[in-house]
Amino acid sequence: MIPTVVVETTTVETQQSQIIVPHNIVVKCPKCKEILYERDCRRNLKVCPRCSYHFKLTAYERIELLLDPGSFIEVDGDIASADPLRFVSQSQAYAEKLEKEQQKVHLNEAVVIGQASIENMPLALGIMDFRFIGGSMGAAVGEKITRAIELGIEHHIPVLLASASGGARMQEGIYSLMQMAKTSAALAKLGEAKLPYFSLLTDPTTGGVTASFAMLGDVIMAEPGCLVCFAGPRVIEQFMHVQLPKDAVTAEFVYEHGLIDAVVPRHELRKTFARLLRLYSQAGRWQKHM
Repeated sequence: MIPTVVVETTTVETQQSQIIVPHNIVVKCPKCKEILYERDCRRNLKVCPRCSYHFKLTAYERIELLLDPGSFIEVDGDIASADPLRFVSQSQAYAEKLEKEQQKVHLNEAVVIGQASIENMPLALGIMDFRFIGGSMGAAVGEKITRAIELGIEHHIPVLLASASGGARMQEGIYSLMQMAKTSAALAKLGEAKLPYFSLLTDPTTGGVTASFAMLGDVIMAEPGCLVCFAGPRVIEQFMHVQLPKDAVTAEFVYEHGLIDAVVPRHELRKTFARLLRLYSQAGRWQKHM
């Protein structure tokens, strides 16, 4: 008896017709609409070869991209959100949503933290994952970000935080807003310890994350084309009744207006961070304490 094989499919639209292809074989670039082989897109670090659109990365994909192979040691992976307000929306309870997100994404929260190295130079880091409730920052995310910073202080090593967030998590109300002050206070202590903090902004970085730790780096870099703002363009246009300039809230726009230090393509991120680590080390800011 021949076994039955079930193949998931997706529909790809072309100018002439629709083509049914197996799932995960091709992806469509949101910017230029080019149809790309998924494996080729991955080989190119999930950057469109035609228009250089940077697809979103998961936390562990970015860890693999940036760090020395096998150097990452995750800490506090068991920290997860509670439901302090017992929040219930029209569709479902927040506690149920958390459970579904954890099962879907296989993460307990929207950030992964730990210790690793880049070209054998140690650092503490936190990498946000947008798949988990839009990378929103609740009490657990704020706690993990703070612990990543404290890890840097404890071991006297630099800190890298990569943001990908829709902002504060509304289901936790004031508890989520308190994380803005909490993470900022932790970074102030990092500065007092004379340790460098590198902030990487990825698509999107918005809301309370932008208004706190994401924009407090000694060096702030962003991937090309990523959304960087406090309020999104539609919110601004509806509230202010003005038409924003084209690409007004992109990484390139905020760089041109002096809010960040550099826009760095994904292929160059690892060597850029390595160069920064060497420069800070040579300046004697933290090497003597290693």
